Amino acid sequence: MDRLKGKVAIVTGSTSGIGIGIARLYAAEGAKVVICGRREQKGQAVVDTIVKEGGEASYHFMDITQVESIEKLMADTVEKYGKIDILVNNAANVGLKDGRVDELTLEMWDNIFQSDVRGTFYATKCVLPYLQKNENGGSIINIGSMASCSGDLSSTAYACAKAGVDKLTQYTALQYGKQNIRCNCVRPGLIVTPENEAYVPQMLKDIFLSNIEVNRYGCPEDIGHMCVYLGSDESSYVTGQIVNVDGGLNSHVATAAQFRQLNSRTW
Repeated sequence: MDRLKGKVAIVTGSTSGIGIGIARLYAAEGAKVVICGRREQKGQAVVDTIVKEGGEASYHFMDITQVESIEKLMADTVEKYGKIDILVNNAANVGLKDGRVDELTLEMWDNIFQSDVRGTFYATKCVLPYLQKNENGGSIINIGSMASCSGDLSSTAYACAKAGVDKLTQYTALQYGKQNIRCNCVRPGLIVTPENEAYVPQMLKDIFLSNIEVNRYGCPEDIGHMCVYLGSDESSYVTGQIVNVDGGLNSHVATAAQFRQLNSRTW
């Protein structure tokens, strides 16, 4: 369990959900992990769990919408650990019900873009000078969303913001790859977490499960395992990629689940 041994990793938005799954696996693989978010009590609880499991972690306050907070996170991490090797841009405002184009206000649109695109961009911008100082560069991993893949009846601002994260990933990889700085994006499908499980309607779970090509929903560790690979030296030839971790949800035509129910291959 030493795939990230000696590396220092920042996982933004790691006080809940997918962020916790990534952080715990990073620590289990030997990384020193900075847990960050706005909720200190929850963040410290994650740190305590990691330490109890034999890992190394610390909490740092961060508000992804505040530039000074992002700058301080990077500077304090380097002061504490001497470097940064991995940045996981996980913090985001999840707006799965933000509405149609005619329903959205500019305020709703701006709130989603401020956290999901602006925050990801600025965290990337701030970490680059530190990664450039490393002999072996580093790895930036953006957490996107399957919402950016196709149209839906709502989630307009969220989907557009996450599409921006996809493109930011490719541009970052292109512009800094020759400096040994890699950038990839992981797009989760339906991930059921301890925080959202009670709020995801069973009907929605059933719809997704009928279209997922494995027999379960996703969990935070599914995203965490991919992030471990992308943060490790095993993926040194992988950059500029947008990786779907969705149980095969996006691998088939939209009618596959219904035809399966009809025991038919076509009409």
